[in-house]
Amino acid sequence: MSKQANISRMRHFVLTGLMLTGFAVLAGRSGQLQVLDREFLQGQGDQRHLRVVQVPAHRGMIVDRNGEPLAISTPVQSVWVNPKELVASPADQSRLERLLGLGSDRLQRLLGQRQGREFVYLRRHITPTRAQQVMSLDIPGVYLQQEYRRYYPAGEVAGHLLGFTNVDDTGQEGLELAYDDWLSGEPGAKRVVKDGRRHTIANIENIRSAHPGKTLKLSIDRRIQYLAYRELKAAVSKHHARSGSIVVLDNRSGEVLALVNQPSFNPNNRKRLKAYKLRNRAVTDVFEPGSTMKPFVIASALESGRYQVNTKINTSPGYFQVGVNTIRDMHNYGILDLTGVIRKSSNIAASKIALSLDPELIWKGLTDAGLGIATATGFPGEADGYLSDFHRWRDIERATLAYGYGLSVTAIQLAQAYSVFANDGYRIPVTLLKREDPVQQKKVYPPRIARAVRRMMEEVVKKGGTAPLAAVRGYRVAGKTGTAYKAEAGGYADHRYLSVFAGMAPASAPRLVAVVVINEPRNGEHFGGIVAGPVFSRVMAGALRLLNITPDDAGLLQTRSQGVEGPA
Repeated sequence: MSKQANISRMRHFVLTGLMLTGFAVLAGRSGQLQVLDREFLQGQGDQRHLRVVQVPAHRGMIVDRNGEPLAISTPVQSVWVNPKELVASPADQSRLERLLGLGSDRLQRLLGQRQGREFVYLRRHITPTRAQQVMSLDIPGVYLQQEYRRYYPAGEVAGHLLGFTNVDDTGQEGLELAYDDWLSGEPGAKRVVKDGRRHTIANIENIRSAHPGKTLKLSIDRRIQYLAYRELKAAVSKHHARSGSIVVLDNRSGEVLALVNQPSFNPNNRKRLKAYKLRNRAVTDVFEPGSTMKPFVIASALESGRYQVNTKINTSPGYFQVGVNTIRDMHNYGILDLTGVIRKSSNIAASKIALSLDPELIWKGLTDAGLGIATATGFPGEADGYLSDFHRWRDIERATLAYGYGLSVTAIQLAQAYSVFANDGYRIPVTLLKREDPVQQKKVYPPRIARAVRRMMEEVVKKGGTAPLAAVRGYRVAGKTGTAYKAEAGGYADHRYLSVFAGMAPASAPRLVAVVVINEPRNGEHFGGIVAGPVFSRVMAGALRLLNITPDDAGLLQTRSQGVEGPA
């Protein structure tokens, strides 16, 4: 065999040996990886794709007293991007911008402002259809995240009461803010495996269960809320008023059945929302209540023992001098008994009575009724109102206080105060939440006095009173008008008024108390009985019917039994 053949043969053996050795090394390494190191490598791989993700928890519902939803959370999708992974052609970027409504080149500017970040929101809370369209673009680095969005079925009808949440579902205004801790859910957490495109491919373990927020049940009756909103909006529009408020209470429990304001806002659409529309005026705005204070002065007069229902007060000649100040009535009413003082709303008689009484007695009646003190509903920004200490009252202040100047109240405070007359002299704290258990009542006036004043206030809505337009067919109504000049720099405006009516029905055993406030009516009419009275009548009539409360007007019941309808 030649030398050349031996070399070739040896080369063959060497190459064969090297190949076999290589195969042996590869086989050994493969066995090591798949058998000996399998668990370690599997763990390392999982660590690179294992993620702890948050499990969203929806916010608790807000419902009315009958369980009807007023605020609910619905699942939505949000689009986010990892700038480090984003790979998109100019055409894809343009389509993405159009789908998300970002505007031309907005995507590039947004990503440029978030350099170095791995998570950037592109659009929060989009519809499922839009989310599917975004993902169908199949752009690397673009992802979806499930969240919840708040929806308010009643819209602007309950906007001031409920408030709203922000994009992260956190309460910002109203009851959403006041009870945020109660309503907020507790997110859960789970460990998952994600692929290279961050899609979840396996759930590994549940670390912490999600706990949804708790349901908040309000005292509001959605039917009465709609009714009050409709009537208030119509009245504010008719009288070209600046604003208005209505509060309706259940006198038995102190629960607020309706609370509405104008102007209002829709919490579902806040794109063009103006700050002044956010105010829950019934709770946050104070005003001088005018002649709605006279029943409290009369109650104090009866409590003093110096006055009886038939006590006469001379109001002639139609004006009354207190120091350098002159107090006037609309007309010279001559001699009035206490019922006539309420019926005619005499400033002179109310002033004379107040000046004859111990100031502390009047002050105590007003404070015990809750005036000058926040109602403690828990609503954010609730105003205290104002009632100065009686030690500082001068004669003119005592006189003007008798017809509603020199103190300030909110609409909900005034409604609570009038419930004292409806509840035979006892004050029940008002609440915006459904009340399951009775609460302690505070005695303000003896029951006989409260009932006597209530009978006097029935004359207000009859012929010869200041508010026959506030009457409710089939029911006895007790109430009082208030027409106050609005304060301005240097005194009171000549042509800016506040029109108020506060009342209750059925007067024989009041179930509902309501206060109507119309701020600055500007169509020529401004008296409380003409502007606010008809609104009270329509709201009260509808609410009594909705609650199926039996009429107590004996005259109407008698005419119906004879087949004759009473007067409209």
